[in-house]
Amino acid sequence: MVFWIPSADAAIVCRMDFLLPALIIAVAILAAVLLVYWLLNRSPRHNESMALLQHQVNAASQQSAQQVEALRSSMAESLQTLTAQLSQSLSSSSKQVGDRLDSTSKIIGDVRQQLGQLEKSSRRMLEVGSDIAQLQEILQPPKLRGALGELFLGDLLSQILPASHFQMQYHFKGGETVDAVVILHAGMVPIDAKFPLDNFKRVLASEDEDTRRASRRAFARDVKGHVDAIATKYIRMDEGTFDFALMYIPAENVYYETIIKDELLEGDMVLFNYALKRRVIPVSPNSFYAYLQTIILGLKGMQVEEQSREIIGHLSRLHKEFDNFADAFRLVGQHLDNSTKKYTEAQKRLGKMEGKIEQIDGLAQGLKESEIEKAPALPEAADEAP
Repeated sequence: MVFWIPSADAAIVCRMDFLLPALIIAVAILAAVLLVYWLLNRSPRHNESMALLQHQVNAASQQSAQQVEALRSSMAESLQTLTAQLSQSLSSSSKQVGDRLDSTSKIIGDVRQQLGQLEKSSRRMLEVGSDIAQLQEILQPPKLRGALGELFLGDLLSQILPASHFQMQYHFKGGETVDAVVILHAGMVPIDAKFPLDNFKRVLASEDEDTRRASRRAFARDVKGHVDAIATKYIRMDEGTFDFALMYIPAENVYYETIIKDELLEGDMVLFNYALKRRVIPVSPNSFYAYLQTIILGLKGMQVEEQSREIIGHLSRLHKEFDNFADAFRLVGQHLDNSTKKYTEAQKRLGKMEGKIEQIDGLAQGLKESEIEKAPALPEAADEAP
C-alpha cells in the first residue's frame, strides 16, 4: 500500500494558482496608468477628456484594488483551509505509518519466535537422526533384528486378537519353533517374522545397474530359500495347521522392493508368485493388519455360529421340557377329569344317603312321639299334713 503525503511544493503550487490572476490584474492597471500618462503628455488640448479618462482610470484602479483585496482574502482562507487539510492528512498518514510499523514489529517478533521453535525442532531432528544411527548400529546382528521383528509382531497381534487366539514361539513336535501362530476353530496359521536383510542392504547400496541387479538376484535367492524353509518347517497339517503360512516382512519399503517391484527370478517367476506357489503369503505391517481384520471377522462369525448352536441346543432342551410338561399337564387333566366324575358320583350317592337318613330320622321321630303317648301318667304328689 502506498501513502500520499502532501509536501510544501504542492502548497506552493496551489498558492501560485491563486496569485496568477492577481498579477494579471496588476499588470493591466499599470498598463492603463502608463497609457493615461502618455496621452496627457501628448495632447494638452484634450484636458477634459483626459480628466474624464483619468477619473475612469482611478475608478478602475479602485475597483481593481477591491478585487485584489477580495482575491487576497479568498486566497488567505483557501490557504488556511489547505493548511488544515494538509495537517490532518499528515496526522492521519503518521498514524497509519505508526500502526503499520507496530504491525510489522509484531510480525517480525512472531517470525523470530517461529524461527526459534524451528531451530529447536531442527536440533531435535538431529538428535533423533543420531539416535536412529545408534539404533542401526545396535541392530547390526541378525539375531537382534529378528528379536525386534518378533516383538513388533507380538505387539500387533496383542492389539488386534484376543490372547486365546494366538501364541508366540509355538513349538512343533519335530522341534521346530515358529514365531507365532493364530489359533482358529479349524486350525492354526503359522507366522514367521524373520527376514534376510543383508543382501537387501547391498541392493540399496549398489551404485551401478549391473551391481544392483546382481545384488537383487542374490537377495531374491535368499528370499526364495527363506520361503522354502517356512513351507517345509511350519506348514504341518498333521499337527493342526492350515495348508499355508504367513511370512511377515517388518517394513513397508522392504515389502515394496521385495514383493511389489517386478524383478524376475530364474524361470520368469516373481517372488510373490513363487511364494504363493509354495503356499507362503508375504505380508507387510499394513497388509498383515488387513489379514488380521479378516481373521477377526471370521472369529466373530465363529462366535455367532457357536452361540447359534448353543441357542439351538437350549431350544431343543426347552422343547423336550415343554413336551414333558404337556404330558404331565394332560395327565393331571385326566386325573382331574376322573376326580370330577368320582366327585359327581359321590355327590349323587351322598344325596341319596341324605334322603334315606332323612326318612330314617322321620321314622325315628314318629316312633318317639307314639311311645310318649302310650306311656302311663305319673302319680300326683300327696297333700301335706295339716
